[in-house]
Amino acid sequence: MDAQSRGRAEDIDPADQWVINPQTGDYELRLDRSAGQSTASRSTGASPSRTAARRGATRTAPPRTDVPGQRTRRSNRSGGSPEGTRDDLTPPNGPGRRKRKQRKSRKKKALLWIGGTLALVMAGTASAGYLYYEHLNSNIKSFSDDGAGTGGFSTDRAINILLIGTDKRTGKGNESYGDKNSPGHADTTVLLHVSKDRTNATALSIPRDLITDIPDCPTTQEDGSSKVISGQQGVRFNTSLGQSGRTPSCTMRTVKEMTGITPDHFMVADFNAVKTLTSAVGGVPICLAKDIKDPDSKLDLPQGEHVIEGEQALAFVRTRHAVGFGGDLDRIKIQQQFLSALMRKLKSNDTLTSPTKLFKLAEAGTKALTVDDKISDIGKLRDLGLELGKFDMKNLTFATVPVLDNPAEKVKATVVLNEPKSEALFSMVKNDISLTEVEQKKKDAQQAEKDKQNALLKGPRAEASEIRVDVFNGGGPRGSAQKTLDWLQNSEGVFKSTNKGNATADVARTQLEYAPNQADQARKLADLMGLPATALKPGTEDAEGLQAMTLTLGADFRGAGVPLTGPAKLDVDQVEADKQVCAK
Repeated sequence: MDAQSRGRAEDIDPADQWVINPQTGDYELRLDRSAGQSTASRSTGASPSRTAARRGATRTAPPRTDVPGQRTRRSNRSGGSPEGTRDDLTPPNGPGRRKRKQRKSRKKKALLWIGGTLALVMAGTASAGYLYYEHLNSNIKSFSDDGAGTGGFSTDRAINILLIGTDKRTGKGNESYGDKNSPGHADTTVLLHVSKDRTNATALSIPRDLITDIPDCPTTQEDGSSKVISGQQGVRFNTSLGQSGRTPSCTMRTVKEMTGITPDHFMVADFNAVKTLTSAVGGVPICLAKDIKDPDSKLDLPQGEHVIEGEQALAFVRTRHAVGFGGDLDRIKIQQQFLSALMRKLKSNDTLTSPTKLFKLAEAGTKALTVDDKISDIGKLRDLGLELGKFDMKNLTFATVPVLDNPAEKVKATVVLNEPKSEALFSMVKNDISLTEVEQKKKDAQQAEKDKQNALLKGPRAEASEIRVDVFNGGGPRGSAQKTLDWLQNSEGVFKSTNKGNATADVARTQLEYAPNQADQARKLADLMGLPATALKPGTEDAEGLQAMTLTLGADFRGAGVPLTGPAKLDVDQVEADKQVCAK
C-alpha cells in the first residue's frame, strides 16, 4: 500500500489498514484515514484489490507473496466473472441496481470465519488469513497422507481430524525442550470428531505411553519415492511419528488400527504453536487450584486465576510432575483444559473484532502448522474451518481413551487399553453418538421408521439358558464365531449355542434373524451382546421344534461382549470445553 499520505511506512501496523465494513461485516482495506473513502468499497463489501481496480487508484492491496512455480489463486465468489468485473460490485441507489443482501450479524459471521484451534485453532486462523491468501499459502508446510486418510473431508458426513503435537526441537528458543537430536514423537495426540449434523464434537486424547502395534507404513520420501517403513508390535504409541522415518501418515494408520476410525486429515504443531498462538490472542485465562512449581517444565505460578502466553503457556501444557499423580494422564487433563480455554478466547468478542489479533492469528497459525497434502492451501483450510466452526462450544467434550497400568511392568511406566471401555468409546464415536446430551432433529419419516425398529426390543425377555442360536462369522475378525460362542456359554449362560463357522456371504453389519415365536430370545440376546434394534431381522413364520436363531457377525463386529453402538452414556474422564476448570 502507498503509505505516503499516512506517514512513514514503518510506523504503520499492517493490520490497521483493514477495517470492518459495518454494512457487511467483512474486513476491507482502508485506503486512507479520511472520511472520504471509496463509496463503493464501503457500501458493497468488494475486495480491496477489486475496489482499487474500479477506481483506477494508485494505492494497492498488501503485496502478494507468490511461490515460484505455484499457480496464482484468486478469490472469485461469483463463480465466473473475471476479477474486477462482477456486476454485483455496482454502487447502490442507481436505477436497475441489485438490492443489498440482508447482512449477517458481525459476531455470527466472524464466528464462522474462526474454525477452532489446532484444527480447532489452526483451521480457524487460516480462515482469518484468507485476507492475504497467497502470502499465507507460502507459510504452510505439508506431508503426503500416503493414502492413510479418507481422501478428504466432506460436508455431508462426520469429520475426523487427527491433531498431533510433536516434541521435536524446531523453532528459535526451543533448544531446551524435548529430546536432543531426536526427530520427535507424537507427544500429544487428539482425534477430533465433529458430528455429521455439526451439532456436537468429541476430542479423544490418546496417551503417548500407550502400548500398541504400529502397522507397516508406506511413506513418501523427500525425493518423491515411496518406502514401506516396517511396523512394530507392543511399542509406545508416540513412536508412530518421527522414529524410523515415520511421518504423520503413519500415526494416522496407527490410530485407524486402534480405533477403527479413519481420519480425514492430520494437523501437526510444534512447541512454537503454543507460544505464538497464545501471544496472538493476548493470552489465555487459566485457573490453578494450588501453587505449581515445576522445575522440569519451568512453570512457577501461585494458586488462582492467571492469563498466560508464550513461554509460560508452553510450560503450563508441558507440566506433569506438579499436578495430580505426576504422570502423562494428568498432563492430558491440563492440556484439555488449556485447549478449551484457548478456544473460548478465540471465539470471544475481543478476538473476533480485532483486525490486529486476527492478522497475528493467521500468521502464527499458518507458520506453526503442518498439514496433509489434501488441505495444504488456505482455501481448503478455510472450508474445513467453516465446517468445524459450526458446532456450539458447549457441545464439545474432551475425553481420554480409557487405559490401565501395563500389567507386564513392575515399575509402572506405560499403559494398555482398557478394552471394554475403550471399544465402547470408539464405537460411540464411529457411530456418531455424542458424549454430550445434544438433541438432534430427525425427519418425521425417519423417526417413525426408527420407532418401529426400536419397538422390536420392547417386550418380555427369555432366560439366557433358553436361547438357541447358531453363530456365523460373516466379516468379523478371524475366530470371531468361536470367541463369541465361548463368551456366550462361559460368561452369559447361553448354553444352547453353536459355532457354525463362516457364513456363505459376508455382511457389513451384524444381524440376528429369528422367528416371531423367538422374539423373547432375540431381545435377551440383543441385551447381552449390545445389538442395536437395526440388527434384528424378524421373520414371518414361527420356528418349529428346536430350530435356532441365526446370528451373523458382520464387519462391524469388534469383539465378544463389545456393544456394536456403545452405551447411551459412558463412564470416562471428560472435560467440557465451555467450562473453566482449575488444574489440581
